[in-house]
Amino acid sequence: MGEHWDSMSFLLAAVIAYLCGSIPFGLLLTKAAGLGDIRLVGSGNIGATNVLRTGRKGLAAATLLLDALKGFVAVWLVRWLVGPEDLAAGVMAVIGHMYPVWLGFRGGKGGATGLGVGFAAMPLVALLCMITWAATVYLSRISSVSTLTAFGLAPVYALLVSTGEHALMALLMAVLVFWKHEANIRRLIAGTEPKVGKK
Repeated sequence: MGEHWDSMSFLLAAVIAYLCGSIPFGLLLTKAAGLGDIRLVGSGNIGATNVLRTGRKGLAAATLLLDALKGFVAVWLVRWLVGPEDLAAGVMAVIGHMYPVWLGFRGGKGGATGLGVGFAAMPLVALLCMITWAATVYLSRISSVSTLTAFGLAPVYALLVSTGEHALMALLMAVLVFWKHEANIRRLIAGTEPKVGKK
């Protein structure tokens, strides 16, 4: 019974977190603002960096905040309804953002949502990642470099200041984020990746 309940808890946590993560705030906000479909702008991504390419800094900030908030809420909602299933909740919230069922499984790249997950599950790790992101974006002026650096270091930070489960969660989220940034990595190698704020 205990093993069966553990499996059901993990599955339930995964479903709840996926649905939270799949809310496409970038698309909803830009449509509400009369800007049309954000997927037809810039990189076609629904995240804050692409929303910024519309020239609407407020909308980009709101997208960043809400995408992070849904990762945070996913972890806490799962804890409240199911139990401490941080691994399932964190990874599935990011997958929900990246592959939302409502948009034909074409979503964002998971950076902000992963950060929100981090603040809910392992706040010190998330704080270190945020500092890393801010320092890297200041130096490079390239959003993808900052995101990849922060997520690449997240498993190391988690090993140092959190638990093994959180280190595994950070590693899985990092793999997902790197996977979704494949095109960015190719542009970085080619020297054609756009700077922050470029339309």
